[in-house]
Amino acid sequence: MTHTAVPNEIDVRSLVPMQRHQKIFQLVDELAPGGKFVLINDHDPKPLYYQLEAEHPRQFSWAYLERGPQVWRVEIGRLSKAA
Repeated sequence: MTHTAVPNEIDVRSLVPMQRHQKIFQLVDELAPGGKFVLINDHDPKPLYYQLEAEHPRQFSWAYLERGPQVWRVEIGRLSKAA
């Protein structure tokens, strides 16, 4: 039997908006190089992308897996060559 590694899925829809970015930044900070997780949100988290890029330039990957209208899923990963 073959098992495929599934990245952690973090659903922030149940958190109040104030807590979402704090939780997501905590997860990003804890990622080991090459690590990743899937963010599940109820709106496009594009502003988060710009905030992450400003605070962690060129240190993470960002790939949309689903783009609404009800659910957005984004795979966020720490690049292996991140400083």
